[in-house]
Parts: sequence; C-alpha cells; structure tokens
Amino acid sequence: MPMMPGKSALLELLKQEGVRVMFGNPGTTELPLMDAFAAEQELRYILALQEAPAMAMADGYAQAAGSIVAVNLHAAPGLGNAMGMLYDAQKAGSPILVTAGQHEQRFNFQEPLLWADLPSLARPLVKWSEEVRRLSDLPRAIHRAVKTALAPPMGPVFLSLPGDILTDSADLELGTPSRVARNIRGDAEAIARAAQIIARADNPMIIAGDCVAEGDALAELVALAEAMGAPVYDEGMASRAMFPSSHPLYRGPIIRLPAVIRDLVAQHDLLVSIGGDLFTLSLPGEVESMPDGFPVVHLDTNPWELAKNFPEAVSIFGEPKVTLPELTASIHQARSGSQQKEAESRLVRMKNAGIASLAKFHQMADAVADRHPIHPMALMQTIGKLLPPEAVVIDETVSSGVGVRRFLKSDDAKSFFGLRGGGIGWGLPAAVGVKLALPDRPVVALIGDGSAMYTIQGLWTAAREKLNIVFVIINNYSYRILKQRANAMRGHAAQTDNYVAMDLDKPRVDFCSVAKGMGLAAYRATTLSEVGDMIEAAMAADGPTLIDVEVDRSWKPV
Repeated sequence: MPMMPGKSALLELLKQEGVRVMFGNPGTTELPLMDAFAAEQELRYILALQEAPAMAMADGYAQAAGSIVAVNLHAAPGLGNAMGMLYDAQKAGSPILVTAGQHEQRFNFQEPLLWADLPSLARPLVKWSEEVRRLSDLPRAIHRAVKTALAPPMGPVFLSLPGDILTDSADLELGTPSRVARNIRGDAEAIARAAQIIARADNPMIIAGDCVAEGDALAELVALAEAMGAPVYDEGMASRAMFPSSHPLYRGPIIRLPAVIRDLVAQHDLLVSIGGDLFTLSLPGEVESMPDGFPVVHLDTNPWELAKNFPEAVSIFGEPKVTLPELTASIHQARSGSQQKEAESRLVRMKNAGIASLAKFHQMADAVADRHPIHPMALMQTIGKLLPPEAVVIDETVSSGVGVRRFLKSDDAKSFFGLRGGGIGWGLPAAVGVKLALPDRPVVALIGDGSAMYTIQGLWTAAREKLNIVFVIINNYSYRILKQRANAMRGHAAQTDNYVAMDLDKPRVDFCSVAKGMGLAAYRATTLSEVGDMIEAAMAADGPTLIDVEVDRSWKPV
C-alpha cells in the first residue's frame, strides 16, 4: 500500500463500511478531517449548528436507512452536547459510528483545553467505546466499531480520534468489512413450547417492539396476530411502526403507568411480546405492572430484555422475521379442531372490536373539531386524513399526540418514527436525517413547542440542504406534560394552581420569525382548514416549511 495520511484513510474506511453521510459540527480538533473532506467526492458531510441536532440527525438517518451512519463531534464539550440525543439513539438501537476529535497524544498528558477521557464519557451510552492510539490500528478500530454497531442488538459505538492519528501517514493495509449474520432463528424447542401455550390461550394479547420494524417483519407479525386472534399494542416508548395502523387488530400504544398496564393485562390470559419491553414506565406506581404468575411468551433480538423485570414462561432469543413464521405454523399444528375454530371466532371478534375502537377515536375527535384554539386530537385526525399513504411521520408531540398512531396511515416499517428514549429535542433534527435517508417520500414532523426549542438549529440544516420537510409545531405555549404530572402529585402546585417554570408565554416564541430567519417558509395556523391547506402546499414546495399551530392549552383532567 502507498503511504496514506490517517485523515484520508479514515474516509476510505468509512466508505468501505457503507457510510454515505457524516453529520457533524467541526472544531479545531476536526480540522484534519475537514481538510480531507475538501478533496472528497463521494462521502457527504452534513453541517449541523450544534452537536445535539447532529446526533439526532444521525439517529433519524440510521433508523430510516437501516444502515450505518457516522457523526463527528468536537472534543469533550461536543460529546457532552450530544449525550442527551446519544441516549435516545441507544434506546432506539440505532447503528451509529460516533467519533470525536481529540488533541494530539503528545499534548494530552498536560490536560489541555477541551481535553477529557472521551471513551469513559461515552461508554455508558454505547455498545463499545475506545480511543485509537496508533495509526496502524485505525483500520481495525473502524471495522470493529461498525461490525459491533450493526450486530444484534444494534446500537451506537464510539471512537476518540487524536489529531496525530489523522495527520500522521503510514503504509496502511485497510482490510475489509465483516458482518455478524442477523437472521437468528429462535430455539426450536422453545418455539414448540410457546406454540403449545398460545394454542391453549382463550384471550391472548400481543405487545410489539421496534425490532419488528427494524427487521421488516410486519407481515410476519400480522400473520401471527391473525393466527392468535389477538389485539396488538405498541410498546410504551415506540420509535417505529411495528404493526400496520390500518389493521383492525391494532390498538395503539400502551400507557406507561403500572396500574393502567395491569388493568389491560388482566383482561387477557396470555401476553406475547414480540420485541416489546416489559415494561418501560414513566412513573412508579402502587402496584406491579404484571399480575403475579401471569404467563408471558417473549421473543426478542436483545437477550437483556428477556425476563428482565418479570418471570416468563418462554423466552426466545431470535429475529422476528425468521422466527415468527415457524411459531405461527407451530401454533396451527398444536391446536385441536375446537381450538382452531375458537381462534377463528376470536379473530372476528377482535377485528370488530378494533373497528369499533377506531370509530370511537374518530367520534372523540369529531366532537372537538369545532373548538378554538384547535384541540390536539382534532389536529391529529386532520393530519391523518390529509397525508398520503407513502408519507413518513416523525412524532415528538409528547402530551398532544393522543390518537396519532390510530389516525395515521403508518402501514410500513419506515412510515413512522417516534421518540424512543424520552430525551426531548430529538424529533426536529431527526426529521432531517430521515428525509436524507428517504428522499423520495414526503416527511412531516409533528413537534411540541417545548421540544422544538431544544434543537431549533436543525431548521437551518433543513434549509441549507433544501429538504422538503413539513415541520408542524404543536404550540400550547407550555410544558403541558409537566403540568399534568405536577397536578397528579396533588402537592402545592395543584393546591395553589401555581405551576412554576412550566409556561412559555411571557414572551411567546415567534416560531415563524425564527424559521424565516433560518431560511424556511413559515406560516401560522389557527383553524383546521388552514392546517390542511398549509400542509398540502408545504408538501408541494421545493424546500422546508414550518407551520405553527396554536392548540388548546387546557391540561387538567375533565
């Protein structure tokens, strides 16, 4: 091999591994890398104005593309800025190669400005974290990192890159990428036991998780659900469309409160989890989410999630795409004639119940359609009716998205992306990454006003890249969810009706002016008719558009 500088070797290695986009915000420690990009023709660098949006963009891209993506951060402060969004990426299982520039090694013992032990900072939030200390190790480090990020369960990895690694030159053998095969079939004996349990169930339910969408196993899950005659719920923090929203067995997300989950589970005699976490909660409760001794069958690509919080009758490590067909066939084989007839009858009942449930959601939205300001549920219904089937929705509505998955036409694995980790500020920049990964699909981002202000800089990148994204700001001028939670505590705030630091109305943020200042078209909507007209026009535009929608501020239980 000819002598090659580390900065050029890095870009060649990334291209070998299938990286097509790097997101970042460069600083002095990234100057060698940016110098290499000056001569680069294939790998695309997407500039963000701060590291948190850069990380969320990479997360959105990785989920939508289903492939490795890179993000480069600036030393210790840059990694620190990105860590909230890195937490979300970890929870979503996004395959991201996170790199950060580090000072030259000959200088680091003096602990210079911006220096820190970067691998130790990143380690709690990634699958693997290391610093490259010799240029000769760079190829091995990149190949190991990407292999690890893409191996099941997928997730982000981190490499610290000292400046001398990028500026030095060496005779390097770049090597070749390796991949861990993903189609892991579940254990045959465990599948047979699970099938026997499911065959005997009179009223089973299913909770679906993100690995269904990640492995494009929606059709396989539909076949299982129909064979079981079981309603399907999303796990509590869902970042993907795990089951077609138009299917009458679909029931939407579970509520992340122990008593509510327990009441739901108690209506059934078996819980089957296909990659669904059991359970990620928002708040503690007085009761356990699962009744004692309740039977659970659980299939997951992450063995850590199996029987993590509750005992399980059968725990299966495997991919839904290749394991569910065998499980479905085994259920049919395990049933008696009478059990099969009962399952078919139950399927009809559950489908009818699903149709009635969806009709009830529409009735509830219709009942508030004439309210002013706009009721959030009526807004979700209007958007759901308006968007074409191929639209992709990014959801960070937080407390204003009641019914959003029921109203949307999210029937394929890349039609919906939601906030998985709970760290707000993800959705607005994630939409940029999703659009870059899916350039031919309409992308609509539904973002709460509080969430938007965490990473509002992402609008600038959308304008810079001329991305046709529709950003809908659901604006109630408050941190509404905090008011709901504070009221539920029944403490001083509820008694005095004084909710400190939870209103965003003095002054109100002028989202339209902010968006226009960053190069977007921007409009304010106060009626559902205006919302519809504006979204239709925005989807036909050449660049990004922001629509600020004033919604009902009420939040107390009726």
